Amino acid sequence: MVYRGDMAIAAFFDLDKTILAKSSSFVFAKPFYKEGLIGRTDVLRSAYAQFMFLTSGADHDQMESMRKYMSELVNGWEVAKVQAIVSETLDTIVDPLVYQEAVDLIAMHKDQGHDIIVISSSGTDVVEPIAARLGADIAIGTQVEIIDGHYTGEITFYAYGEGKADAMLLLAQEHGYNLSECFAYSDSHTDAPMLQSVGYPSAVNPDNELRELAKENDWPILDFAKPVSMRAKTEQRRAVAAGAGVAIGAVALGVTWYAKRRSSLRA
Repeated sequence: MVYRGDMAIAAFFDLDKTILAKSSSFVFAKPFYKEGLIGRTDVLRSAYAQFMFLTSGADHDQMESMRKYMSELVNGWEVAKVQAIVSETLDTIVDPLVYQEAVDLIAMHKDQGHDIIVISSSGTDVVEPIAARLGADIAIGTQVEIIDGHYTGEITFYAYGEGKADAMLLLAQEHGYNLSECFAYSDSHTDAPMLQSVGYPSAVNPDNELRELAKENDWPILDFAKPVSMRAKTEQRRAVAAGAGVAIGAVALGVTWYAKRRSSLRA
């Protein structure tokens, strides 16, 4: 079904367990260890966190714990080095982790002229290149302060809970989205504010709490279970676009939103 209105329409996607079969942050633990950014203990902790994430989902306390852990971990990291590691290992680490059902859903929304927005609690240096491969129009991730090319560890925006809903509202104001006609997809009950912000929310591979919330509100429940090669899908998408004479645009990085958010915090 195609939903049309007087304003633009967007489809907002969470990343982990909604588009990807694993946590986008945790999967880079091994290459970060290999390049000396983290120690063996951090690798083991990431493996355990990944297991807990996949088996039970993340609750509020776990997300807050992850925020503190992320802040302490990245303090002093060289931004350019992190970006290079992600770029060099993206295909081997994230491929194949993309759900076929998510790829098809994104394609359906794009065919209907909807903007694709990926919004994830993972860091921007991880979210943005993955979103670009998926053909997203905008990527929003957790933002860490950068001074002299290094992360300070201060999280200036945490893309979690109400933070996602705040970002969606500001994006709607900036891009003219009618949120009552927009779509949102997520797996976690912690994203309830994100889902409640739009007219057409859907629970994807939901944790127990979100499944109950979806049933109470008659939201569609989608079960994705077919990981495929993102690289193959990207090459296929590029070939189709080239054949149609369409240029694939770069992902908008949400810089305007971050700047406004930073200014409001300092006011």
